[in-house]
Amino acid sequence: MKKTILVIILLLSSFLLQMATAQDRANVNIDVQPQWGPDGYDQAAYYYFPDIDIFYNVSKRQYIYLQNNRWVFTKYLPPQYQNFDLYSSYKVVVNEKKPYRNAQKYKEKYERFKGRLDQRIISNSRDSRYYANKEHPKHDKWVMNKERQNKEDKKRH
Repeated sequence: MKKTILVIILLLSSFLLQMATAQDRANVNIDVQPQWGPDGYDQAAYYYFPDIDIFYNVSKRQYIYLQNNRWVFTKYLPPQYQNFDLYSSYKVVVNEKKPYRNAQKYKEKYERFKGRLDQRIISNSRDSRYYANKEHPKHDKWVMNKERQNKEDKKRH
């Protein structure tokens, strides 16, 4: 009886560990974050731009902003911000569902970040985790290194 309980406990803990690992992998989206995104985040569901009071949905690659009391979801910035510099502007990482529904909270909380230009971005990152992103400047070199490493590993085995 004790052995049966022990086996059940071991199987259950193994299952829970696998579920947690799968969830951790699902919460990492380094390879789809835009090159102008801020460096240092494994997961970014949305970005908030304090300078222009606009959100960006990373997975859908769309901007979200309020216009005439309606939320607009589009692949492009509104015309008045077409020349806005995504690379130098400050971005706040937001991992909350539909953060634009709390837009006033973000506007008030991050207003002090308007005009800040000191944020490191992914395209300038030295963190090799970002090299998996096909748009990263060091992606091709990263792929070549991985291929070379795989060939060396195969030779050893």
